[in-house]
Amino acid sequence: MLEKETITFEKTIIAGIVTKGQNEDKLNEYLDELEFLTFTAGGEVIKRFFQRMEKPNPKTFLGTGKIEEIHLYIKEHDIKTVIFDDELTPSQQKNLTKILDIKVLDRTNLILDIFAQRAETSYARTQVELAQCIYLLPRLSGMWTHLERQRGGIGMRGPGETEIETDRRIVRDRIALLKEKIKTIDKQMGVQRGNRGAMVRVALVGYTNVGKSTLMNVISKSEVFVENKLFATLDTTVRKVVIKNLPFLLSDTVGFIRKLPTQLIDSFKSTLDEVREADLLLHVVDISHPEFEHHIESVNQILQDIKSGDKPVIMVFNKIDAYKPLVIDEDDLITEKTARHNTLEDWKATWMGTVGEDKALFISATSKENYEEFREKVYEAVRAIHISRFPYNNFLYPDYKENHAEEKE
Repeated sequence: MLEKETITFEKTIIAGIVTKGQNEDKLNEYLDELEFLTFTAGGEVIKRFFQRMEKPNPKTFLGTGKIEEIHLYIKEHDIKTVIFDDELTPSQQKNLTKILDIKVLDRTNLILDIFAQRAETSYARTQVELAQCIYLLPRLSGMWTHLERQRGGIGMRGPGETEIETDRRIVRDRIALLKEKIKTIDKQMGVQRGNRGAMVRVALVGYTNVGKSTLMNVISKSEVFVENKLFATLDTTVRKVVIKNLPFLLSDTVGFIRKLPTQLIDSFKSTLDEVREADLLLHVVDISHPEFEHHIESVNQILQDIKSGDKPVIMVFNKIDAYKPLVIDEDDLITEKTARHNTLEDWKATWMGTVGEDKALFISATSKENYEEFREKVYEAVRAIHISRFPYNNFLYPDYKENHAEEKE
């Protein structure tokens, strides 16, 4: 009888700060996400640390007393890694590594490490390596002895694992080489996009782990990888979809996240080009997540950053089967009703029910609840774009030419 494989998680602590512009509730929200990122990377968060500060300590991010507290906890509990919620400067990372004597990572490093795990294709691996090299370049001083001491585990995948002797010149040469390689692949992918003809292009966008790939599988009847972890999908998948008699192209893109490293936006240019060149965006939202409104804001900000904020959008509020509003006792005079107590009907009565000219949808990709309504809304939106592109094509719309004869004259 075969023994079950046991998964060993790396013992980790996470840390952040509460500043004037960020209260404790917001920090806990970020740390919740950081803990999920850590789990995705293969770590187990044993404890959280935070400190109230006006601004981060330029030398050690946290104050001296808090660092001593963390150091003592590390010794007592055999912690292997500490991860900070914000991006550390090279000097902060170097000082913390020296004081704590374990692996010190920040949010950016952790996300890059997850991308390194998830990269399946040669192109994705090239994009991730470029982002890692850009991140590592200013941190080379004093880093290799640290990597030499801590082999394997979270944050150790990529260039630093095998090239301990790498210096700045070699890394710069590698960055230049990777950029040229990506430029070549980008041209090839641009030609591929051009060869798709004038078909309407629809892109699934949204925060990571909101169910985009599950929805992709349902619509296109394909087998895109799905997992309840962050960044399960890295490579863009494009499928031809036909609803009724209307064909269009549907692409599943990499999930967005708050504080998305700029290195990744630069490296994943071609992947984001699928969003830039789309005619219609399906913005998928996990309505069962307590902070989904903040996720919407983060996605909208990234869409603005990549100059795609003005595209037609259908808001798709997914996972309604998992949505559970907080129960509030009507006789309780202390507890104040907040957005978290809203039912689905309450949400539909807010801005979400009428956003984008009544295009918001509430569905479950898993149970296919309201799926036919979703198909109909997508069909109508794609049909409108197709008609504007081919106004006198009566093959798909036999009644259109007759009804708009005067316009042609």
